[in-house]
Amino acid sequence: MSDKFGKRCLKILLPLAFWLGVWQFVADTVGFPLLLPTPLSVGRELMELSVTGAFWRSIFSSLGRVFFGLVLGCALGSVLALLTWRLPLADLLLSPAIRVIRATPVVSFILLVYLWVTRKNIPGCIATLMVLPIVWSSLRTGLESVDKKLLEMAKAYRFGRLKTIRLIWLPSLRPFLDSGLSTGLGLAWKSGIAAEVICPPRYAIGTELSKAKTALQSPKLYAWTVVIIVLSLALEAALQKILSFQKSGAPSS
Repeated sequence: MSDKFGKRCLKILLPLAFWLGVWQFVADTVGFPLLLPTPLSVGRELMELSVTGAFWRSIFSSLGRVFFGLVLGCALGSVLALLTWRLPLADLLLSPAIRVIRATPVVSFILLVYLWVTRKNIPGCIATLMVLPIVWSSLRTGLESVDKKLLEMAKAYRFGRLKTIRLIWLPSLRPFLDSGLSTGLGLAWKSGIAAEVICPPRYAIGTELSKAKTALQSPKLYAWTVVIIVLSLALEAALQKILSFQKSGAPSS
């Protein structure tokens, strides 16, 4: 057990130490802290930020907006996937619009939504718009790929609707839902932060990034970037843990 834990720590710490060393070497070579501060100065700035209330309020506000957009985008994407799969008219009218949303750059949506929505609600709206087509596409593909023979078997054995959904539809759609959710979470996080930078709310990670850039505070800019990366990795790891736990705890029959 200890050997396994040691190997896991080594796999994490060795690349981290290597890239921190590269960062330090490049920072010393450049010799211009405004362009590239040292890891030590960024770490010191991060420590100073972490003891302030505004730091945590900005983090939780950003997380709240992103999660709101993620949940709403997943809900709308799922409903639209069912409609466009089930109804030919809905497919004809809605599918092109969803594909247009997927093809439109996030910055264009941010600027367009800014005309219609209050500043504090823009990141959530942008996250919703980015997640919706991802979930729609994944779930639509899953619905179309469900094994027809299994459905015929369920009909032959006179499964009820709920039993058919539980034993056939949900297990068949699970990989597609998991894939859409994993991709959607990362996209919601990145697009939500980008929206906060362009249209900064009062408390937000993107707002702090924008302030640091305007004030030419490079250590603070890099410190907030580190926060974004760490939170992104933590959210992804937490989601994978939840999905794997649900998969292992799912009933087999």
